[in-house]
Amino acid sequence: MKAQESTISFSRYQIMVIIILAITQFTIILDFMIMSPLGDILMKSMHLTPGEFGLAVSAYAFSAGFSGFFTAGFADKFDRKKLLLFFYTGFVIGTLLCSIAHTYLFLVVARIITGLFGGVIGSISMAIVADLFALQQRGRVMGFIQMAFGASQVLGIPIGLYIANGWGWEAPFLMVAVLGILIAIILAFYLKPVTAHLGVKSEKSPFEHLWHTFAQRDYRIGFMATALLSVGGFMMMPFGSAFAVNNMHITVHQLPILFMVSGLSTLVIMPFVGRFSDKIDKYKLFVIATLWMMAMCIWYTHLAVTPLWIAIAINILMMAGVMSRMVPSSALTSAVPELKDRGAFMSINASLQQLAGGIGAVVAGKIVIQKSSFGPLENYDVLGYVVVILSILSLFLMYRVDRVVKRGSGGSVSFQAAGKHQ
Repeated sequence: MKAQESTISFSRYQIMVIIILAITQFTIILDFMIMSPLGDILMKSMHLTPGEFGLAVSAYAFSAGFSGFFTAGFADKFDRKKLLLFFYTGFVIGTLLCSIAHTYLFLVVARIITGLFGGVIGSISMAIVADLFALQQRGRVMGFIQMAFGASQVLGIPIGLYIANGWGWEAPFLMVAVLGILIAIILAFYLKPVTAHLGVKSEKSPFEHLWHTFAQRDYRIGFMATALLSVGGFMMMPFGSAFAVNNMHITVHQLPILFMVSGLSTLVIMPFVGRFSDKIDKYKLFVIATLWMMAMCIWYTHLAVTPLWIAIAINILMMAGVMSRMVPSSALTSAVPELKDRGAFMSINASLQQLAGGIGAVVAGKIVIQKSSFGPLENYDVLGYVVVILSILSLFLMYRVDRVVKRGSGGSVSFQAAGKHQ
């Protein structure tokens, strides 16, 4: 990609859209990510096995996946702002239910409800980004929006852990719900309707539109690439805090520091990667980041008792690889669908991402063994090898996505349409 093509500047409204979507994603990611650092507390307080905890994590993913398939046929038939506000409201309600869950069954049901609504929000946000931003801008946009991941670690997770240590594991969910109510008000008042796609919407029924989108060969390549990327990510993440506490001997009071510093690093890395991905070939950047992540993954999963500062350094190095491949892969995938199919494509893509992640969490729960509540996790290194194998396969699939984008199979943004919202 030519360097001069990356100089497209943002309008004031586009900047506002980025901020709104970023803070929305912040709460969605925080709600999901908080399960990992709370893992050790939850497993001990509810006397859960790794398999049971893996199921609690995957409950959100599976429900989000099925919800995405259900809504995909309707995703291009409504104002994207209204869809976003509807599902975000449901997400807040589900999170409130998590905050009052006192049994394992209640928690699983609450996570299912949260997933039904929260799992669709990312796809709607991606569709809005693809509607309002050119491909030459999307690397930067993705970089800023993905900063929500780092912000959730810097601000949300350490605060959530502190609250959980003082008032119980339910309290962080209440914190997310209250924050979500405030963000829903901002979303309702400041985001303009996103309706350019309605001018080219299909006359097909919702089911026919869903099938038409899924039947496209180029689209299926994007779906497979995203799903494969998700399996590996969901395998390691749920047991991150339990591994740190029980294997690396990081104390529960040191965990907030570990997550906060790792999150701070992503706040620095993501804007740089986003800008960089708009200046060089996105697939090449994805390859470099994936190879780096694979090396760090093997190193991390073989750690034993580790000083805090070394654990922080390795976490930063691994996060750099993980996050640096998210930006180019997201930008490339967003360029695959045509405008009239974009909402459905993003919904199906998010559904497969969640379902694949849920499968990954369940499989990880079967691989990892903990013989006692305070004993070390066994077979965590096996997860590292599995993630590496999946990452190698993802290089091939993302190469095919790159070929689809470069031969011009969709992804072009009409600035006449997008300009109506700027």
